[in-house]
Amino acid sequence: RNPSITGSENAYHFAKAIAAHKVAIVSGLALGIDAQAHLGCLAAKGQTVAVLGTGIDCIYPQRHISLAKKITENSLLISEFPLGSPPIAGHFPRRNRIISGLSLCTLVIEAAIKSGSLITAKMALEQNRDVLAIPGSIHNPLARGCHYLVQQGAKLVTSIEDVLNELRLEFQHETTDKSLFSLATKNE
Repeated sequence: RNPSITGSENAYHFAKAIAAHKVAIVSGLALGIDAQAHLGCLAAKGQTVAVLGTGIDCIYPQRHISLAKKITENSLLISEFPLGSPPIAGHFPRRNRIISGLSLCTLVIEAAIKSGSLITAKMALEQNRDVLAIPGSIHNPLARGCHYLVQQGAKLVTSIEDVLNELRLEFQHETTDKSLFSLATKNE
């Protein structure tokens, strides 16, 4: 929810580049990394799925109402919760189960040790999905979850090409946006 600048940029650029290859981006409409992933996908005119931890009529956080409307123009909002279901803490791990279940693989951009991203990664493994993680500075507490995942066997990601290779998609260098390939010095 409070990502670093680098994490936000990575989420946006990775989602944009992956969506440009006609791969749908699935995330949870949460603050931070989730929102950036949806926005990057929409910037590429790709398809994104926002899985809600509330009823479909209760957008949470409310500041994402306009983002949710943009998503519904060409993509999808889904929820397993009945109409009127409010944002209850226990709903979000259940939502994460759906996110990982709909996904071919789970890419963790940035995660603290105790985060919803690690719950999603655990569920992805239980669903026999691959987990990928982007490393960060050893001094950044928001990178520790990614480092833990790599130590546990997640695939280390240092470029868009790594993700596309995992998805078995052909990689074409983007000559107009070199920022896609720079990982400078980012959680749900």
